[in-house]
Amino acid sequence: MPNANRPSGLSPVKHITGAPYNGQGNIYQIAAADTNGFAIGDPVISSGSGDANGVPGITLAAATGNIRGVIMGLGTSEAGLFNPANLDVLPRPAAAQSIDWYALVADSPDLIFEVQEHAGASQLGATEIGLNQNLFIGTNNGFMSGWLLSNLTDFTAATTATIQVRLLGLARRSDNAYGAYAKWLVKINAHELAAGSAGN
Repeated sequence: MPNANRPSGLSPVKHITGAPYNGQGNIYQIAAADTNGFAIGDPVISSGSGDANGVPGITLAAATGNIRGVIMGLGTSEAGLFNPANLDVLPRPAAAQSIDWYALVADSPDLIFEVQEHAGASQLGATEIGLNQNLFIGTNNGFMSGWLLSNLTDFTAATTATIQVRLLGLARRSDNAYGAYAKWLVKINAHELAAGSAGN
């Protein structure tokens, strides 16, 4: 049975120790002037600023470079992550806003995430486990992130310590296999709070 094509960005599943992810994260500010769209599952980086109360700022990550963490919740108040103007809308729109938004970010460097592989010309396989790989920017579907795991990098060069995520293997379940849209377990390698390591 082929893998289902259901991208949802990066979803935390457990810590590197095997302990389950318990939903914890930290609150970050998205400045009103930021014109990026944001959705649950998007990777983010530090913006280098913050709000008047000292909450640190973030902006959307790029398809290369460091990552601070992954968005787990969004809203227009630091105290409550929801959008009171429209409870049916989960993402933060891709335009400057009238007020700051806030995000709950899973930012622990030891988290393992599940992410869907991009349906490129060649798929990742068993020989890529342990190597590093970048992410692929995708548009959210109105609910969840559209970010994917790229399979466009030359795998012989994917030992570089600055590449974004480490491939830890497939998400092991009966509806997942190597090939297009495979769901992979990855750890952020180029993390803002921890030094990256070379793939092997």
